[in-house]
Amino acid sequence: MNHNTRARSAGAQPQSGIDEAAAARTIRKLFSDVAGRYDLLNHLLSFHVDRHWRAVTARHFDALLSRPGARMLDLCCGTADLGIAFLKRKNVPVIFCDFSHPMLVLANEKLKSRSLPVRTAEADALKLPFADASYDLVACSFGFRNLTNYREGLREIWRVLRPGGAIGILEFSKPRGRWIGAMYSFYFHKVLPTIGEWISGVPGSYSYLPGSVDRFPEREEFLQWMSEAHFLEPQCKELTQGIAVLFSGKKPE
Repeated sequence: MNHNTRARSAGAQPQSGIDEAAAARTIRKLFSDVAGRYDLLNHLLSFHVDRHWRAVTARHFDALLSRPGARMLDLCCGTADLGIAFLKRKNVPVIFCDFSHPMLVLANEKLKSRSLPVRTAEADALKLPFADASYDLVACSFGFRNLTNYREGLREIWRVLRPGGAIGILEFSKPRGRWIGAMYSFYFHKVLPTIGEWISGVPGSYSYLPGSVDRFPEREEFLQWMSEAHFLEPQCKELTQGIAVLFSGKKPE
């Protein structure tokens, strides 16, 4: 693939020529296989900056979660780091949802070790087992790009949000500065996959990561998709010179 040209798609495609159901099975297995080393690799490969990105995301929604009775869904929660970042700031009910059972096991253990309430749900983000208008905030860190249908993911988030609620999607992106963009591309496509696969012991696991970022819609395009899904005030906040971005928007009152 030419890394300067993004092959954008409507959803994650770990392999070419497979349908959404097969892609979902492949992605679930991939994340289940790396679950045991997931936290170590997240922190190591991001030089621990991923902690900062989650903290910024949690702070961004302080006002929203100050509402009486506010509830949050940590979607594609992995080992629960994003929701825990929120719980450090606000004592609100957080439901942790992921479709990988091994990830949820680790999330449960982490929550228990911190004496935090364990509220988890094993479910596909495209078919959530929650009633309409259940949450004031649906937030997701580095998981949305793994959905096999991005537009359907936005529609499902819209469905479970309460009127006046918000969406927050923290994702990797491509820095737009000439020099940092070139250095980041080399690290992300050459160095990171080698280290990630060596430590995880799972062949192909971290080769998937840069490809999934390359295929994800450009910022402007994704903001347009959010608008088409009826989110108000869609915006994109750059973090660490655009290595990560926070997409946010609101559901009308």
